[in-house]
Amino acid sequence: MNYAFAPNPVVSLLAMSSNPYPVNQIYGVEGNFPATTSAAVDTPNSEPVIFMKPASCIAQNSSLVYYPTNTRELKATVQLVVALHKGGSDIDPERVDYDYVFGYAVGLDLTRGDLHTALGAKGLPWAKAKGFDQSAPCTSITPEFYSGVVDKGKIELKVNGEVRQCGDLTNMLCKVPELVAYLSTLFELRPGDLIYTGSPEAAVTLNKGDAIEATIAGLEPLILTIA
Repeated sequence: MNYAFAPNPVVSLLAMSSNPYPVNQIYGVEGNFPATTSAAVDTPNSEPVIFMKPASCIAQNSSLVYYPTNTRELKATVQLVVALHKGGSDIDPERVDYDYVFGYAVGLDLTRGDLHTALGAKGLPWAKAKGFDQSAPCTSITPEFYSGVVDKGKIELKVNGEVRQCGDLTNMLCKVPELVAYLSTLFELRPGDLIYTGSPEAAVTLNKGDAIEATIAGLEPLILTIA
């Protein structure tokens, strides 16, 4: 097919013993651990708080992540990232782990903290606070047939060698199958979708020059520098 101009390159992540994983859409979750529920927007029936980022927000592991323009406060949270290789609508949660999940990774949700606070106070969308370049750093993906189902284990964020966030995946309020099933009632999920599943503690502030190490037991660590 002839296009008006050349399409942008496909955004992808490395995957262990596999071809590169093409990223389609990025879904994020806030307030998915007990310590962070107060930061979430109140929703009926305790539904997860969902936001989205474009695939262009991906930043590769072991890279420089540049402090974003138009912000005075850069915030970060460590997240378990779930990568799908099958999509659909109204998905049965009992089938999610083995039928829909390709694998897992370690990610950071980077946020323009000052804009996030201001937009939230006015009830406005978070796009300017969440969807900027390099705001979704992510490791390569560990396929589920190597890792097994990742639903427990230590999750931690270090800044300049100091532990700033720490928790365990067992404390997630909405587990991975329930998150995938819930999202599929709102959107038609597709292969290549990533789900950033929430963080165990409140966001931490980052500064230029900070060295970041984000880890989840059994997965490749995420190593970054804020430039």
